[in-house]
Amino acid sequence: MVEVPPERIARWIENFVARHEGAPKAEARAGALVLTAPDGAVAECRLPFGDAGVDVAGLAAAATARRRIGLLLARRGAYGVGIADGASLVSSKVDRQYVQGRTAAGGWSQHRFARRRDNQARQSAQAAADTTARLLLPERARLAAVVLGGDRKAVELVLSDRRLEPLRDRVGGWFLDVTEPRRAVLEEAARQARMVRITLTD
Repeated sequence: MVEVPPERIARWIENFVARHEGAPKAEARAGALVLTAPDGAVAECRLPFGDAGVDVAGLAAAATARRRIGLLLARRGAYGVGIADGASLVSSKVDRQYVQGRTAAGGWSQHRFARRRDNQARQSAQAAADTTARLLLPERARLAAVVLGGDRKAVELVLSDRRLEPLRDRVGGWFLDVTEPRRAVLEEAARQARMVRITLTD
């Protein structure tokens, strides 16, 4: 599986045609555009938002369409929230709060440390939910999607806040595998969220 920036998808397909002996047959299948070359190679192209279309021109147009998306990245003790217009981050907030790591202590001490760690994680999630509500809720109607990333449990803990219920029907796109959210990570997530994913079978 390869990821291709939307602006390069037309060129990638041109190269696919050149490598595999001619124009492929295009078939819309379960939200993907499947290209089958004369030599039997197959490229299954999927877009993060919406249908991939019925032909190469439609795929390229849909991939490069400018969209405004929300971003929510969370890991234990750290989060990043932002809004991207196309590949550009237009507003954002990142923060980190201390969450104690696991301890080798046993008995009551281990339980006490676990409770403290869970409380710290909930406080971090609360701060992330506060920021998400402040940045994304006012923009909800303008967002094509809210893209999530990081640790799934941490993200779900943030989204469990009742205030964020209106955002749940906006969740879409790829779930992004990111490191601890920082400004640079959030900027890269805005680019990764737009990638076309192609499963290639030679």
